[in-house]
Amino acid sequence: MFRLTFLIVCIGLGACGKPESVSSPLSDRPMRIVSLDFCSDQYVLKLADREQILALSPDAERDFSFMRSEADGLPKVRPLAEDVLILKPDLVVRSYGGGPNAASFFERAGIPVLQIGWATSIHGEDVGTIPNVVAEVATGLGQTDRGAALVQEYTQRLKRIKARSSGKTALYMTPTGVTTGGETMAHKMMQAAGLTNFMDRPGWHSLPLERLAYERPELVVAAFFDAKTNHENGWSPSRHPIAKRELTETPRVDLKGAWLSCGGWFILEAVEALAEGAQIDG
Repeated sequence: MFRLTFLIVCIGLGACGKPESVSSPLSDRPMRIVSLDFCSDQYVLKLADREQILALSPDAERDFSFMRSEADGLPKVRPLAEDVLILKPDLVVRSYGGGPNAASFFERAGIPVLQIGWATSIHGEDVGTIPNVVAEVATGLGQTDRGAALVQEYTQRLKRIKARSSGKTALYMTPTGVTTGGETMAHKMMQAAGLTNFMDRPGWHSLPLERLAYERPELVVAAFFDAKTNHENGWSPSRHPIAKRELTETPRVDLKGAWLSCGGWFILEAVEALAEGAQIDG
C-alpha cells in the first residue's frame, strides 16, 4: 500500500525526529487530524471539533457511514503514504486504513498514530467494551470531556433498554443467508435488547433451514438488507422459501448497515430498534 521508502519520507519531511509514542498523551490538542478509514471517521467526526479535522477517508459519506452527514464538505484523502504525508498531519487516526504496516510507517516518519481498538463488547468490564474505546479515542483527540459525556449518554440509554427486556427468541438474518450465535457482537447486541438468540451455536453460520422448517423464532432481525453492495445471490439461503417465509410472516425489525458496520456507540440505534420491535405483538 505504501509506495514511498522511508528514506524518501525523511527527505520530504526534512527530518526524521523521534516519533511520539502512540500510547502517550498528546501535549496539545491535535489540529490537523487525518482519518484513514470509515471506522475511524465515525469517532473523529463524533468526538473532534470540525476545525481539528484535516481529512477523512473516501468512504466517510457512503451509505454505510453512520456520521456521513457530518462528513459533508470535509476533505477526503486516500490511505496512501504520499497522499497523507503531503497534508502534514499532526495525528493519523486509523482502525484498519492503510494496511497492516501503516501505523509503524507513520510513526517512523514522526507522525503520531492513534490506533482505534476493535470493540468486542457492548458493555461490561472487558477492555474492549465500546465505552472504553470511546474514552480512549476521545483522550487521544484531546476531547476527554466530550468522550465522557458520550459514554454517560451511552450508559443511560443502555439502562433504559434493559428495562424493556422481552426475552423473545430472535433470528439474525442477512441478505447472504448468514446468521450468528454466541460470541459475536451481533449476538451481544440482541442480548442487550433483551432478546434470546434463536441460533444456539457460537459463531457465524448459514441459516438453519432444516430447523426453521419445524421451529420458528418470535422475531427476525433483518440486518444489512438496506445495503446496496450486499445483495443476495441465486444460491443464498435467504432465497429459500423457508427463509422468505420468516422474512414476510414473522415480526421483523430491519437494522441499517450503518448501525452495524463498525463497533461504536451507534450500535445502540440497532439495540433500541430491536427492543422497541420486540414489544409489538406479531
